[in-house]
Amino acid sequence: MPRRTTNSRPAAVVVIGASAAGLFAAAALAEFADVTIVERDVLPDGAEPRRGVPQARHAHLVWSGGVRAFNDLLPGVTDDVLAKGGRLVHIMGDMVSRAPNEVWFRRFTATHHRNLVCSRDLLDSVLRARVRALENVTIRENTTALGLVGDATRVTGLRVSSSGDERILTADLVIDASGRGSRSPAWLEGLGLPKTPEREVNAGVAYATRRYRAPGTSADIRFPLVNVQANPAKAPGQGGIILPIEDNQWIVTLAGTRGGEPTDDPDSFEDFARHLGDPVIGHVLKDAEPLGDIATTRSTSNHRRYYEKTRRWPDGYVVLGDAIAAYNPVYGHGLSVAAQCAIAVRDVLRTTSTTSITAPGTAKRLQRAAARPVAAAWDLAVGQDAFYPGATDTPPTALERLLARFVDQAVATGARNPRALGALLDVMSLEKPATRLFSPDMLVPMLFGPRRPHLTGAPLSEQEWKSVS
Repeated sequence: MPRRTTNSRPAAVVVIGASAAGLFAAAALAEFADVTIVERDVLPDGAEPRRGVPQARHAHLVWSGGVRAFNDLLPGVTDDVLAKGGRLVHIMGDMVSRAPNEVWFRRFTATHHRNLVCSRDLLDSVLRARVRALENVTIRENTTALGLVGDATRVTGLRVSSSGDERILTADLVIDASGRGSRSPAWLEGLGLPKTPEREVNAGVAYATRRYRAPGTSADIRFPLVNVQANPAKAPGQGGIILPIEDNQWIVTLAGTRGGEPTDDPDSFEDFARHLGDPVIGHVLKDAEPLGDIATTRSTSNHRRYYEKTRRWPDGYVVLGDAIAAYNPVYGHGLSVAAQCAIAVRDVLRTTSTTSITAPGTAKRLQRAAARPVAAAWDLAVGQDAFYPGATDTPPTALERLLARFVDQAVATGARNPRALGALLDVMSLEKPATRLFSPDMLVPMLFGPRRPHLTGAPLSEQEWKSVS
């Protein structure tokens, strides 16, 4: 599809941040415009850490709804990750997972759902390489976004600084993909717009992560992802995950809410793992060799800005990804939502022949479209975290408590029935809306059985146990 033009020139888009959300936005908008990404860091050439992604050392995964979105925006990008050592992990066949209600999932293989698993450094390097290869995308590194140019009716560019020199990048559309630290609320108020409604739900989760060399012969048998999720009904909530990644390494991330946080003390890391609600992670790590120090973070709150609800919105400006809503990383939805937001923006521009980037009202339509995938992930995260003490000033309503009990029952049903599991994973994987949980695939097994007994422990096979010994 040809790029849209403005006054006989290609439309110009400026994206703030070479984050995953920024890269996806650039890939989506490159179909319609010349795109410039403004990035304050100097980006690494390969799979190396960078300052602007401090959470990269922790466990990341991409749900199947995100995998689809990745390949829609950048066809074949998943294959690029797999070629460098990433994995597509079958949910639940290649997973050992305990739900927040302390029910162990059976390792059913009938569903189609797959998680993409690798280090964040590897994933980012592949995404950067693919976006750099787009002929009409330019990345301006070591360049800081200082503020918007324009007024309350239209944004016309971005003021930036590079090596001490300030300049203005004129744009038909500016996209904020700068993440949790987004300055959009202050910038928009500076243009004379009203304060954006916001909500925060903070369970007080702290993370501690360490890499290990895959022990024994576990790297030879596609050792499963092991996940013990925290139980909101038993504060402090504590959990952890073993994520087998490239180069025969494991990322092990432990988490705990207020009063039960892990630390960066190497001597207490594995002990913490053994004292989760189930000790399986600690037992599996018994003979594993640690690689490097422990990384910690407390920047884990769910924080949403409701830009789509504002009555006044400037043309020429859109906010995407974590800059709209950031989630507790334990749910693994951030990357998937970032890609789905970019697709939502692209599809609005594709499907209406009269729509152009510069047309009045287009930016507001794009902002509303981007809010839809955000809302789905937000409801999933807040539906759990709001039950932790001190998480929010507004306690869960009677309806939210009723829905939480229903979700617990849906999880318990999916843990024992493959048909119900498929419906549950459709929602958890961000493939279908939450109404899928009320379909016959879930309700019939929930109400009429057959009801297998719940598993009494982690469903690791004998071969898997032997491989880590």
